[in-house]
Amino acid sequence: MGFTDKTITCADCNKEFTFSATEQEFYSSKGFANEPKRCPDCRQARKSSRDGGRSGYQRKMFPAQCAKCGKETEVPFEPRQDKPVYCSECYSTINPRR
Repeated sequence: MGFTDKTITCADCNKEFTFSATEQEFYSSKGFANEPKRCPDCRQARKSSRDGGRSGYQRKMFPAQCAKCGKETEVPFEPRQDKPVYCSECYSTINPRR
């Protein structure tokens, strides 16, 4: 199927951008059914703002004490009293990767 460049108006900034034949071919090969609604700049800004890109993102960490060795550690979730929390060393012995 032959693709030709298309001009699309960005849903966020209302600027026109080109959806190139190469990009269309890529979208088609990935099975994407919809054309982009945002220009490349707005897509990048949206990705960064929602943390999809992880650029500059700092995950909130919570202090905890390891239930196995007693070492102070930090975890990316708020610990609950009814669930044990482990430091990374103890967790790797309890749940080894396959």
